[in-house]
Amino acid sequence: MQTSHAASIHNGALAKAAIPSFNGHPDYDMMNALAKVSPTAQTKAKATSQDFEAMFLNSMFSQMTSGLQGEGPYGSTTGTGVWRSMLTEQYSKSFAQAGGVGIAKDVYRTLILQQANRIGQAQIGQTQDKQA
Repeated sequence: MQTSHAASIHNGALAKAAIPSFNGHPDYDMMNALAKVSPTAQTKAKATSQDFEAMFLNSMFSQMTSGLQGEGPYGSTTGTGVWRSMLTEQYSKSFAQAGGVGIAKDVYRTLILQQANRIGQAQIGQTQDKQA
C-alpha cells in the first residue's frame, strides 16, 4: 500500500500523518477504517491477502508450465510433475511476498473496509439498544 504524508500544524508543531492512497489519490475511507480495526486484525488481513495472491499466482504459474514436457533438471521422470508443482508454489509465495501483481493490496483494502463497516454497524446496534 502506498502512503503519502499529509502535514498538519497542531499547537505550532509540524505533525505528519500517513494517509493511505488508492489509485493515486488519498484514501480517507481506508484511513478511517484502519483506525477502527485492531492491529491484530490488520496483520491477519495482510497475511490472508498475501496468501490469496500466492494461490492465484500459483494457479497462473501452474497453467504456464503445464505444457512443458521433459524439461527441467529431472527430465521426463515421474518426479518432474511433483518438482514443478513445488517450484511453482515457491515462486508464487516469493512473488506475493515481494509485492506480487497488486491483487493482495486490493484484497487487503477490501477486508479492512468490510471489517470496519462491521464494527461500525455493531456500534450503531449497541447505541440503539441503549436508547431503547
